[in-house]
Amino acid sequence: MKALTTIETIFYFMTIALFLLNTSTLLLQFICEEINNNPSTGIFVPLMVLSFAPIIIGTINYAVPKGYVSPTFIYGLFWTYVSLSVIVCFPMLMIWYNKPHDLNMFTPAWAFLLFPMMLVGVVAFNVLHVIPASDSRALGILLAAYIFQGLGFFMTFFYICIYIIRIMTTGFMNGGQANGAFVACGPPGFTALALLNLGEQAQAIIIPALMLFGLAVFFFLFGILPYCFKLHAHLNEILGCWSLTFPNVGWIVTSRKLGDVFQTNFFDVWNTVMTIAMCITWIVLFALTFVAFWEGKIFISPKEDTARDVRHWRVRRHAEDVELGYHTHDTEQTTESNLRLGAAGSETSAMNSGMSTPIPKEVVTAGR
Repeated sequence: MKALTTIETIFYFMTIALFLLNTSTLLLQFICEEINNNPSTGIFVPLMVLSFAPIIIGTINYAVPKGYVSPTFIYGLFWTYVSLSVIVCFPMLMIWYNKPHDLNMFTPAWAFLLFPMMLVGVVAFNVLHVIPASDSRALGILLAAYIFQGLGFFMTFFYICIYIIRIMTTGFMNGGQANGAFVACGPPGFTALALLNLGEQAQAIIIPALMLFGLAVFFFLFGILPYCFKLHAHLNEILGCWSLTFPNVGWIVTSRKLGDVFQTNFFDVWNTVMTIAMCITWIVLFALTFVAFWEGKIFISPKEDTARDVRHWRVRRHAEDVELGYHTHDTEQTTESNLRLGAAGSETSAMNSGMSTPIPKEVVTAGR
């Protein structure tokens, strides 16, 4: 048990490190590449907030029991997460919907814009483990959890409807988009998990949670069956393959909760098998991602994008210099030289062509 806790703690600090890395790289991308001009890139910006959720949950599990952090601090982290979800998601939604998009290219990954708000319920039931129901602050957490969980789920459910329409018109998704099929498992899976934990005392919650659990399992099978013959086995698309992990966590953890509720081994065995499969998948993806990074298949901008960025930077730098008057003197000298060369060239051309009438001196003088 102690060894397991040690491993969990290591992953907790790895999550913090990855959160800081993702945040800093997104900030650099925003500054250098003007992410507002590339709405498709904005899909992944809310995932920065999403990666903050496991940090809060890890702090609850490992820092609060040992007294390093107080429940009041966790309460503040919860509302910080809610605030960040709103502050980040809504502007990115405005940027995304500001331009039309081809539904034939739709993928459930577009729902990433709403995932942070959908995870409020999952964060909330973990926070309620350290804030008792007798505390006046618990009611606010509970209400916020249901409101944002419902908002996030139903909005992502609309995305799932578009996903069904897309594959009805174009067939199963190919290549890197095949990874996005597993994102559809996330909303119903995590919502079922949130409802079961938030409504442990309300047995009526179990029925809709079961329905959502079944929907999540359906989308998992719907994604895994065509996956083998639709995926392009290219290392440069390995980052998209991580969609096999996180979205499936919701319904897999829900299966364990259902085993606790119904006191049956079926769900416990199911949860164990899928957890082992998920761990193997994580290890394989981690190894392949490292190989792809080592071989320069990922995190390397295409030459066309690099050249475009260099040209953009040079043009902007030149415009700034001209505005500040750095090139005014050079421009005047260049213009005068061009006039002299033009006049001399005209005179020479006229002489070579056998013209009887030479170019007037006034023209040459004006050129000089």
